[in-house]
Amino acid sequence: MKGAATDLPVLRPFRAPPVAATGWSPVALASAGAGATLAILFAGSLAFAQAAGGAREPAYVAVMRWTPLIVQGFLFNLSISVLSMALGTAVGAMFGLGQLSQGAATRRLSWAATQFFRNAPWLVLLFYAMFLLPFEMRVAGVTISFPAWAKAVVGLALPVAANVSEIVRGGVRSIPLAQWESAESLAFTRRQTLWMIILPQAVKRMTPPWMNLYAILTMATTLISVVGIQDGLTITRAALVAESRPELMMPMYLLLLLLFFAYCYPIARATLALERRFHVKG
Repeated sequence: MKGAATDLPVLRPFRAPPVAATGWSPVALASAGAGATLAILFAGSLAFAQAAGGAREPAYVAVMRWTPLIVQGFLFNLSISVLSMALGTAVGAMFGLGQLSQGAATRRLSWAATQFFRNAPWLVLLFYAMFLLPFEMRVAGVTISFPAWAKAVVGLALPVAANVSEIVRGGVRSIPLAQWESAESLAFTRRQTLWMIILPQAVKRMTPPWMNLYAILTMATTLISVVGIQDGLTITRAALVAESRPELMMPMYLLLLLLFFAYCYPIARATLALERRFHVKG
């Protein structure tokens, strides 16, 4: 009946939030405020470095000289984050669906792998990947090199896979049982129900936590500097050593922080927006 009330969980319609009369949304205002704060801190750190350096070369000149290399290192961090997220998502989706398997062995193995990698420190997993994986492998008589960055991708993908596994499991479990029962009454197989009915609905609910996990992973890519890989943090430290000016430490690291902020903050805000848009009414 049209307009009849229901207490079943439903997804809200996919509608864009209204735009304020000024043309600035709350998200845009918050982003501008946070970005302006960091920009002011960066300018203040340059002024402090200039005052501490005295008659030496202007601080902004030294920072600008190293900016292209720092940006290049930051882009390498982003490359590692994208590859790790892709690998972790593929493996984690299999673990997550494995936890929902009707086979007891598959379900238990997937649960054990998920819990182990989810509760292990990221840095420890990264060290294991760096020092236990070989530098090259022979497959069908062909030698395949395994450089340090590829090991770092594997090391970071392991905890990501475990978290994606829980995201997939939770997303599928959040779909009401009536969906499964309705599909069964229409003679759908379990696989058809999962791929054609359950997962298309669960993807909306899984997207916000998946995006949040990617933002966390991007910030965690600086861990690769600990194992000797040249990333943005490593290049920033090398620049400070080359300049031999302690007063440049604050503006140099703030520059790197601004780069990560400019990339991760919009992802975090988009995650909150999607959570509100796909909110499920209980």
